[in-house]
Amino acid sequence: MPAAAALALGFWGIRRQDSLWSDEAVTYEVAHRSTSDIARLLAEADVVHGLHYFLMHAVFALWEGGTVALRLPSVLAVAATAAGVGLLGRRLAGPRAGLFAGLALALLPSLQRYAQEGRSYALVCALMTWGTWLLLDALDAGSRKRRAARGERRSWLGARQFGRRFRWAGYGAVMLVACLVHAFAVLGLVAHGVTAALSRTGLRPWATTASVVSASLAPLALVSATQSGQVSWIAAPALSDLVDQAVVSAVGVACALLLLSGRTGGGTTAAGGVPALALPLLLLPAGLLLALSPLRPLYVDRYVLYGSIGLALLTGAALDRALRHVLTRLRARGPLRGPRLPVLVVAVASALVTLAVLPASRELRTPASRSDDVTAVAEAVREMGAPGDGLVFLPARRAWVLATPDGYAELDDVALADSPAASGTLFGAELAPAVIRERLTAQRRVVAVRDVFGEPRDSTGRRDAKEAVLRARFEECGTRRVTRAQITVYARPGHC
Repeated sequence: MPAAAALALGFWGIRRQDSLWSDEAVTYEVAHRSTSDIARLLAEADVVHGLHYFLMHAVFALWEGGTVALRLPSVLAVAATAAGVGLLGRRLAGPRAGLFAGLALALLPSLQRYAQEGRSYALVCALMTWGTWLLLDALDAGSRKRRAARGERRSWLGARQFGRRFRWAGYGAVMLVACLVHAFAVLGLVAHGVTAALSRTGLRPWATTASVVSASLAPLALVSATQSGQVSWIAAPALSDLVDQAVVSAVGVACALLLLSGRTGGGTTAAGGVPALALPLLLLPAGLLLALSPLRPLYVDRYVLYGSIGLALLTGAALDRALRHVLTRLRARGPLRGPRLPVLVVAVASALVTLAVLPASRELRTPASRSDDVTAVAEAVREMGAPGDGLVFLPARRAWVLATPDGYAELDDVALADSPAASGTLFGAELAPAVIRERLTAQRRVVAVRDVFGEPRDSTGRRDAKEAVLRARFEECGTRRVTRAQITVYARPGHC
């Protein structure tokens, strides 16, 4: 049921009225390059997304399905995440807790959002979920071995030893892929280390596995270190970020305390495993990024989206414990008629939760739910410009044009020297400032596309050259704000 709910929510409004976020536009354009061109790009930029770009290249090679194909892997990944969370909850706290946890995951607005984005974050969630399952499997195998075979000969050739090693190898392989899909999945590996330490049996094999994973990631880390300028746009966490994380953490801790208190009836052994597994996933990845912010701001909520796995597990187990407590009290007052009352309680609670998140769910399926929309920007440029007009980007960030080139086909990109694919870059290579001034001066009308906020200025003098010519030789004819872009038409004095 959780997977079916996640699929239904993922396909609901998946086109988002044909809107496209700029990061999705990057994925779309890069995935349509040849494999050699993608490899060439990764040597210069975005190596941390390289595996995802190759995956999307394969998707589009199989099916040129536009925005649906772009977002389909994320939809399937969130469905796999919901299924895995449901199974984790079932394993740790029982069938009903698993059902609640999987449904909670599917209904979380953050997961609904990234289920419909052509980026890597939903895939990381799926890999982290099933990596967590394999971790739990390896820890359980170690616990059984310790309890039942203390006198067993400790030979690496033994079947039990082989089985445990195989489990840890599988866990390491999945976590390695997760980290290759997005580097900050390594913080989930750290969270798993806390769980392994709490298990008292798995810290040593976890440390060995984590060392192998880390060593395998070393080449990626070295290359990505040379591309650190790509995260220079990340600012210190805003107050809203801190408040959001504090609220989510407080909810998770409250659920954990409820599970560990033992005051609401039922045993605590099975559910007690939920906090040990889920709290580190919820608290550590985001907490570590926030703690590092004074030294180097790197916190972006989507980078640690997989923390939602921990929140869903804690919520599902806590809801199950609370429901059992309520039913125990009701039974103490008199016999209940079969399973009808529990089913009714669950149905009513599910309906109330669904109604509560419905407004946010509907908003997430509109173009306004994202910070920008390259489709809307292209449409505005098409309406404001005329064939033969000059075109400049300030800064030289052409995410707006990557997935919508037809909207700019009749304009002359004054500063462009080589296209993104030809130059092996994300946004193309620009001409020297002197050449840009010369070409821009020869234009009669110019359409300028600016980022309103969130992007660093060009540091090569090209932006200053463009701005200087526009101020000195042109007058402003009109400006339109479209999401995060500002589009301004310039013309020779008296020719607006």
